[in-house]
Amino acid sequence: MAPRMLVLWGVVLVAASAATNVAGWSPGTATFYGGSDGSGTMGGACGYGNLYSAGYGVNNAALSQTLFNDGASCGQCYAITCDGSGSRTGSQYCKPGNTVTVTATNLCPPNYGLPNGGWCGPGRPHFNMSQPAWENIGVVQGGIIPVLYQQVKCSRSGGVRFNIAGSNYFLLVSIQNLGGSGSVAAAWVKGEKTGWIQMSRNWGANWQALSGLTGQALSFAVTSTGGQYIQFLNVAPTWWQFGQTYSTNQQFYY
Repeated sequence: MAPRMLVLWGVVLVAASAATNVAGWSPGTATFYGGSDGSGTMGGACGYGNLYSAGYGVNNAALSQTLFNDGASCGQCYAITCDGSGSRTGSQYCKPGNTVTVTATNLCPPNYGLPNGGWCGPGRPHFNMSQPAWENIGVVQGGIIPVLYQQVKCSRSGGVRFNIAGSNYFLLVSIQNLGGSGSVAAAWVKGEKTGWIQMSRNWGANWQALSGLTGQALSFAVTSTGGQYIQFLNVAPTWWQFGQTYSTNQQFYY
């Protein structure tokens, strides 16, 4: 099914590149960082750490402040094409008709040394993409290209993952590898001796609970920003350890 969808997107994108007001697509800009192998994009403001271990790989991007939404956009997927219509600066560096889908894994902060914060300044939809992802749609010599983008459904391999950090009285959980909308709207944790405890976003994709849950098997519940609610029961055994990631076989579809 996925290959067929990509073909259909390619047809749509050829038409989309002719104008910036195509239904479903919004104008923005894109640059690249992290080197030709994308290794410099590992880690980041979403807190995923190694992006391969977290399920995201090299097709990733740092979002400008206006798109990052204080970390609420972490994990979301965006289809991006270079706008080769000729009406915007840099369109000569496009690879017409090409598209790439990236995951939001980092923040591209404003550069306050530049007018209006530069390309990642307030109110500017900008993607600082990994170089391997960016080269699907642009010519490296261009540096900055005009793009059209839209949020799309994420397709993930395997189930949702929970990386546990913190201390005896503070639980910090990175929720990773979400399909569907890709991002978390709300989260809960439950020890084998407790009820469900509401978690709050600490930073990026990291959710916290001020509770001592060491020595208890842990379950989690998550609502995606698409509105789907899933309980992940007995994810971490009684002997779970800080710094470990625990995988599930359940996944979001919206």
